[in-house]
Amino acid sequence: MIYSCIKVPNSNGETLRKKLIEIGARDKSLKIKSDDRFLYIPIVDTSLAPAGAKLTIEQFDAVKKPKTIEELLGFAPSYEIIGDMAILPEVSIEVGKAILKVHKNVKTVLVAISPVEGEYRVRRYRVIAGENRTDTIYREHGFIYALDLQRVYFSPRLATERARVAALVGPNETVIDMFAGVGPFSILISKRANKVVSIDKNPDAVLFLRKNIALNSIANIQIIRGDVHEVSYNLKGQGDRIIMNLPHNAQEYLNDALFMAKTGSKVHYYDIQPENSFEDALETIREAAASHGRNIKFIGIKKVRSYSPNSYNICVDFQVI
Repeated sequence: MIYSCIKVPNSNGETLRKKLIEIGARDKSLKIKSDDRFLYIPIVDTSLAPAGAKLTIEQFDAVKKPKTIEELLGFAPSYEIIGDMAILPEVSIEVGKAILKVHKNVKTVLVAISPVEGEYRVRRYRVIAGENRTDTIYREHGFIYALDLQRVYFSPRLATERARVAALVGPNETVIDMFAGVGPFSILISKRANKVVSIDKNPDAVLFLRKNIALNSIANIQIIRGDVHEVSYNLKGQGDRIIMNLPHNAQEYLNDALFMAKTGSKVHYYDIQPENSFEDALETIREAAASHGRNIKFIGIKKVRSYSPNSYNICVDFQVI
C-alpha cells in the first residue's frame, strides 16, 4: 500500500529517525526503505513532519509482529524467566526452542532435574536449549543481582513480598536478614535502613552477596557467613526488624530470632501452611515466645503465593513486646 513518508539523504537519516520517534511521528508499523541515496521514513501524519522536511509517498512493507509462544506451539507452556534464563518444569526441547525464538533476551533454557535439596537448599538443572550455563544477572526494583541457579536458592516470585517488607522499614532500623541468600531482601532494604545484617551459611550465596553489594554500591550491609544457630549469640537484642525467609524450617530458628530481637522488634516469619488454616504457624510462634520468656502480638498474616494446590507460602508479621 501507499503511505506518506519523509525522503531524506542517507547521511541524515538516523538523526531524523530519532527525532521522528521523539515527537511521535514515526510510523513504527511500517519498515523504513532505502535506495543508494535516500531513506524513506514512514510517518503517522503529515502534519507532524518537521519544517522543511521533503514529503512524498511510497509503498512500504508492514513490520511483522513476533509470534507468541501460543502461536508457535498451539498451547501455552508453563515457564519462569530469571534474568536471561527460562526455567521449565519438565523437559521439552520444542518449548525450549520456541522460548528462544520469541524471547530475544533469553539466552538459556533450563529444566530442574531435582527438587530443592541439601543443606544449602539448591536445585540441579539441565540445559536444554541455548548457552550452556546456569549463571545470570537478574534485575528487581532497580537493583541487579548476579547469581548461579545451581549454587544458590533464588525465587523471583517473592519480588512483591520483598517490596512490601522493605516499605515498612524505618531509617533508624537495624534489620537482620537471617537467611539472606544473594541479597534480594537485604539490598532492597539497605536503602531505607540504618544497617542490615545479612546471614547465610552457603559459601556460594555469600560470594554472590558480596558481589551484589558491590554491584549496587551498598555500604551499610554487614555479612556474616555461618549457621544462624552458631552466630546469633553475637547479635543479642540488636534487631529492630528480623526477616525469617526459610519457609520449611523457620520454626527451628525462632529461638534465635527472639534472642536477637529488641523489645519492639518486628519479625517477618515465613512458613508453608494449608490454605484454610494458619493456626499451626501461630501456635508455633506462641510456644517459642513463651519458652523464651518473650511477649508478642500478631500484626498480620499474608498469603505470599500459592505453594501447591492445597497450601500457601505465608508470612506472619509479629512484634516482640
